[in-house]
Order: sequence, then structure tokens, then C-alpha cells
Amino acid sequence: MSTSAKSGYHHGDLRASLLGAAMHRLEAGEPFSLRAIARDAGVSQTAPYRHFTDREALESALAAQGLRDLKADLTAGGKLPASTSDLAELAVTYVEFALRRPALFRLMFGNACDVDNEDRVQAAAEIHDLLKLAMTQVFPDGGSEALASAGWALAHGLAFLHLDGKLPAQSSREVADHVRAAFAAILSVRTP
Repeated sequence: MSTSAKSGYHHGDLRASLLGAAMHRLEAGEPFSLRAIARDAGVSQTAPYRHFTDREALESALAAQGLRDLKADLTAGGKLPASTSDLAELAVTYVEFALRRPALFRLMFGNACDVDNEDRVQAAAEIHDLLKLAMTQVFPDGGSEALASAGWALAHGLAFLHLDGKLPAQSSREVADHVRAAFAAILSVRTP
């Protein structure tokens, strides 16, 4: 390894450095491996194995980070939804995240959750709990579990339909309007 590569890693948090390098490659559409991220982080080729047993473990860690980033976006306003319009805005935020970070979004949801990765399991549970709480706020007498699943399915489906070009839109505003309209259509027919 060159001296310049060794000098590139100096901040002391190897795991964060490796995840940052992997996230950069993922979101730039570049192929990544444990060797590639070690090179990008300026560490030896064996250093990533201190934190990740293999590429799948690294991908699971990236997915957990993505779920935490998504939760941060969904909670950025600091208030839980109080109306069906607010729920639609939560869905808009969800779809916007998918469109802004498509490679990460596909990684997060492209395979089953690694139940052996406690960090990923926790991050996924926090998203589900947030959606359940949001639905409970708006529909206190409804079945929050079923409503959370239905709302998530609708937002998630819309995200992938837009990502895959099945619902083409000319602008982010058009996407947001479509998401709002879909939520309004579904939530307006809901009976208590």
C-alpha cells in the first residue's frame, strides 16, 4: 500500500470510514467490494474484515444506515402526522428519498432483512413503529398495524413504480402530486 493511501485514513473510526466509502461507491453507481472500499479508505485489504465478515454483511450495514437516513427524513419536521394530508406528506418524503437515493433504496429493500444483523433489524423496526404511530395518530380507532402496512405498501409501491419508470413524471412536483392524489384516493374511502 502506498504512503498516500496510508495517510488517507487518520480519523480513527474505521467502520464509519469503510461505510462512507461503500456508500459513496454505491450511490455513484460504482461497483464495490471489500477490497475497493479498503483502497478508498486508505487501509489494508484485510482491515474491512474487522467489521464485516463479507460483502453481504457490508450491504446489510449500508441498508441499516439507509433505514436510519430514511427515518431522519421522515421525522425531520419533528411532529407526527395529524391528518390524512400529513400522512400523504409522509409518503411524499418516502418517495422523494427513494428517487434521491435509488441505489441505496434498492439495496435497503431488494432482499430480505438479515435477521442476524441487529442494527438492521432495529432500524427496520423503527421505521415500522414510526409508520404505526403515524397511523394511530390519524386513525386512533383503527387497526394501526394493518393501516401501517397498507400505508407503507402504498408509499413503497409508488416509490418503485416511479423508480422503474412505470409512473413517469416530468418533475419532482409531479411525483409529489401523484403520491398525494393516491393517498387521498385511498384514505378518503376508508371507513371507520
